[in-house]
Amino acid sequence: MNKAVMQYDTVALDETIPALVIIDQTKLPGKVEFLSLTGLEDIREAVYLLKVRGAPAIGVAAAFGIYIVADKFKTENYEEFYAQFKTAKEKLASARPTAVNLFWALDRMEKLVLDHRGEKTAVLKKLLKEEALRIRNEDVDACRKIGEYGLSLIKNGDGILTHCNAGQLATVKYGTALAPFHLGREKGRYFRVFTGETRPLLQGARLSAFELSADGIDTTVICDNTASLVMKKGWIQAVFVGCDRLAANGDACNKIGTSGIAILANYYKIPFYVCAPTSTLDMNIPSGDSIVIEERPPGEVTEMWYKEPMAPEGVRVYNPAFDVTGNSLITAIVTEYGIVRQPYSRSLAELSSRLK
Repeated sequence: MNKAVMQYDTVALDETIPALVIIDQTKLPGKVEFLSLTGLEDIREAVYLLKVRGAPAIGVAAAFGIYIVADKFKTENYEEFYAQFKTAKEKLASARPTAVNLFWALDRMEKLVLDHRGEKTAVLKKLLKEEALRIRNEDVDACRKIGEYGLSLIKNGDGILTHCNAGQLATVKYGTALAPFHLGREKGRYFRVFTGETRPLLQGARLSAFELSADGIDTTVICDNTASLVMKKGWIQAVFVGCDRLAANGDACNKIGTSGIAILANYYKIPFYVCAPTSTLDMNIPSGDSIVIEERPPGEVTEMWYKEPMAPEGVRVYNPAFDVTGNSLITAIVTEYGIVRQPYSRSLAELSSRLK
């Protein structure tokens, strides 16, 4: 089943029910379980509890989710339909605060409803379904292109360090930061991928290692605090990470621990690449200082993976889900439109203008 799981989309739409179909990532790697979700609360909970996670996958899940919820609206009145849509949208948007794809996808679905003001609700439901599927297809296409561009930055036999999971499990297919390795394997290329465990939720050890090894890619899990040593040994020729929100100046918000790896890569003169679909680009955020960082429950640090709590009862816990890597530490940003380099304020502005 481990090998077969790579043949499935991480996020899918069952059009017959309709339902959001996801792989429950909280059960990996021990169990591959698919969930079929039809209710607003269940879909929101899946996002909040990280059953579906990764910025692109969250965006696609939100698009499918809001369509599925809207498809159940009984009213034939446009204003009532939109009022219910707005309430559902706000509920889904509250699931997580940092990854911009969640809001980007929901805003795009809302714009469609507003652009078709006065239409019959049956037409709106059909249009929402088509838009959600379009967002899904765009994600697959963007990830494959990111993989192709990323592949051009590395040589056969290179050792690459990655952090968290920015692979197929974080998107519909291929992934972002792991896409070059999946595509490289298809082309007969060989890489040695080192994945940091990524405390406290272990997305590297549980998820990246799972999908990479399932795809037949040479994979080694390391403790997060081993990154400096493997770099010093000369085992790492490049670092590839994903991105949950990219600021206008090129500051990149990603899973907690990413900025420390970037500092180490800079010290050891190792290129540090951020793989970011343009759906994560937020030109309304001038720098990473403006990004709201999600804080997660203390129990994820003190007891989640232990038979007994591993910290004194009542001790304070600081558990941010993300940190921000300053643009000066980023060698290049890999997007579906090409590889973007310094100065990022100019190159990202030019890229953004192409998207309008």
